[in-house]
Amino acid sequence: MLKTAALTDIGRVRLVNEDRAIVQEKLNGFAVAILADGMGGHQAGDIASQMAVDIIHQQLQLIPADAPVEERKSCLKDAVELANEKIFEFASQRENYHGMGTTVVAAVADEHTIVIGHVGDSRVYRIQPGGIEQWTEDHSLVNVLVKSGQITREEASHHPRRNVLTRALGTESTIEVDIQDQTWNSGDVLLLCSDGLSSLVSTEQILNPVNGTGSLEDKARMLINEALNAGGDDNVTVVLVSNEHDAIPKAEVDYEER
Repeated sequence: MLKTAALTDIGRVRLVNEDRAIVQEKLNGFAVAILADGMGGHQAGDIASQMAVDIIHQQLQLIPADAPVEERKSCLKDAVELANEKIFEFASQRENYHGMGTTVVAAVADEHTIVIGHVGDSRVYRIQPGGIEQWTEDHSLVNVLVKSGQITREEASHHPRRNVLTRALGTESTIEVDIQDQTWNSGDVLLLCSDGLSSLVSTEQILNPVNGTGSLEDKARMLINEALNAGGDDNVTVVLVSNEHDAIPKAEVDYEER
């Protein structure tokens, strides 16, 4: 059984929340989670992120029940590419919105497999009782610098250009989408988050609340609070998808009509 929770907060500094998220627990046997972190002046970022989650969510309704992994990957890739096309087209026709864009990360999951698509620096983590693993790679300038050895991972978290993306949805007419599939187990939790969480909160600070007690909504709230307590200098959005242990079914009792 898959359960979801989604929570967003404007943070302590920003005047507009440009993050958006949508979850759908039941879509032809799959759970769907989509998160976008918009960018651009004149409130263009919140339009871009809203368009992204809406278009991708709408397109994913076309995934048939029992779709194999490759079909799910193809559907997700097509959905993200369509969102890119629509956002770019919208911005191109409106002078105030030129250059607007958004990150996006989306997951289509059943109890065994997760298909993930992403563009930008919003992240997906898999959390287990024993640890946390980042499943996406940031499309950001600082990540390029870290990979080439020019700066350390620690320096990246304080770099003055840490918000510069190398890839974003809607800024170009075409986009390269990172698509992957992963297996997961009962008891695992998937975390999708904007950089308002990942840039301020360590993986250890993420791990403890998620593996603690409380409802999925409580855990999402605790993660948001961690970011706010660390300064909350950006919008922060958290989506959790839990691969919960199946409850033991009650014994079926046949009653005879008398």
